[in-house]
Amino acid sequence: MNLQNLLIILPAFLLTIGILVTVHEFGHFWVARRLGVKVLRFSVGFGKPLWTYVSPKDQTEYVIAALPLGGYVKMLDEREGKVAPEELDRAFNRQSVWTRIAVVAAGPVANFILAILIYFLVFSVTGNPAMHPLVKPLANTPAAVAGFQPGDKITQINERPVTTFEETAMTLVEEYLSTKTITVQVETQQAKLAERTLDLTNTPLFKEENDVLSKVGLEPWSPKLDLVLGQILPNSPAEQAGLQPKDKVLAADGHKPETAEAFIKYIQQHANQPITLQVERTSGVSELVVTPALKEKDGKPVGQIGAGVGERVPPELLSSLQFTQRLGLVDSVTKSIEKTWQMSLVTLKLMGRMLTGEVSLKNISGPVTIAKYSGETASAGLPYYLGFLAVVSISLGVLNLLPIPMLDGGHLLYYVIEIVKGSPVSPRIEEYGLRFGMAVVGCIMVLAVYNDIMRLMN
Repeated sequence: MNLQNLLIILPAFLLTIGILVTVHEFGHFWVARRLGVKVLRFSVGFGKPLWTYVSPKDQTEYVIAALPLGGYVKMLDEREGKVAPEELDRAFNRQSVWTRIAVVAAGPVANFILAILIYFLVFSVTGNPAMHPLVKPLANTPAAVAGFQPGDKITQINERPVTTFEETAMTLVEEYLSTKTITVQVETQQAKLAERTLDLTNTPLFKEENDVLSKVGLEPWSPKLDLVLGQILPNSPAEQAGLQPKDKVLAADGHKPETAEAFIKYIQQHANQPITLQVERTSGVSELVVTPALKEKDGKPVGQIGAGVGERVPPELLSSLQFTQRLGLVDSVTKSIEKTWQMSLVTLKLMGRMLTGEVSLKNISGPVTIAKYSGETASAGLPYYLGFLAVVSISLGVLNLLPIPMLDGGHLLYYVIEIVKGSPVSPRIEEYGLRFGMAVVGCIMVLAVYNDIMRLMN
């Protein structure tokens, strides 16, 4: 990770955490204030305050602290100190159980609302960069057994319509968590509708971190790619032959290389032998003769011309592979709510399957992974960053609703018990619950950081 990457990753990470924490805590803050609870402090971050402002009207302290990994809203509460008699009615512990439920639930709900607003913005304003769900099967996989053909365009999964590659992956995961036999409707390259039945009974998709679709045996399909030269090294055989960056290789000694790998292999096998290359550039088609120099690679003599080689989709075919998904206002609202619900449901199910061992704990990510993807999506463009922000916001909302003491879900569990038994949970139970919750959350954090470190090492 070089300095240039860090200059993108760190600001993007701080912005991501800052937005998510502020929105979550603002949910608690806003509902508490509206329901008459006095807020003593609204802090974004922990530790030493870097900036403080005290509201003259209600003496609420607003703080930005040094450690950005979290935040909190401190409310007036008799359990945390003496409360003046004239303010007892504004103490949190004196509120009805329904008011306390509303205040605690407001944080996660704010995260879900943020995700809906982000998706709405992407679908209606920026546009969602998407790929058509064109796939090709990998050999000896469930997709190959199901009869998938190169260029199949997935249109439905268990009768649920899909229009993008991302929707295809998410819907496939959601259906897999309900049933291991999945019916996929495709449009073939011959423009005919066909059904493929995926039997995933013996295919554990979440035991490892690898891409889910690759385990199913599907990967994005594209037509024959152009073979294009990249960087040309100074004084190399490629430069001496007159080759230029962006030259499109049409043929080598009269034969068209199918892939960049095949072209490189041909070069390596012809050290000190002249090769006639037919290349296309803006000025037209040319034939150039290049003689690969004899070099040593991995202890073996090979031919090299000193040029980078890559593959690209022909510009005229790009529109058949990718598009910008943009919807009207009403459809954007509907789609945003549906997508947030789908992501929340899948996230919750995956967390539950971790307890049964069906989903590997390696899938838990921590701050390093969040920072990495914050930087990558920010570099890719605003729609990509917004999409990532929505995903993390949903994950934060679901995580906080888990019935673990110390999290919002743990408090909600106490309030549900209070409604059932007619009286609050005893202070001793709350104390033991807090210790248990701290231990569980601590273990999750340690595991997340460990996974992050292992990803970096690998």
